[in-house]
Amino acid sequence: MRLKEGKDHQIYEVLDMHLEPELERRMGALGLTAGIRIEIVNNQKRGAVIVKFRGARFAFGRRIADQIQIKEAAGWKNTPGGARR
Repeated sequence: MRLKEGKDHQIYEVLDMHLEPELERRMGALGLTAGIRIEIVNNQKRGAVIVKFRGARFAFGRRIADQIQIKEAAGWKNTPGGARR
């Protein structure tokens, strides 16, 4: 599934990113790489998707969120407010 399709307060694992090389390098510098777990903080289906990873929150536009492939993270508690193992 794509990041823009994820649900609020759920934990996902990044599988792949299909971004322009410069943007993909920037995402890597921020720590967003394949295999990292992220929590979707707010995804209202309009506007930015707000995610949390590596202790920080980031807002991604719909275009970028459409190009990041994710899957539900196994072994993580997917309950509201429960981003814990």
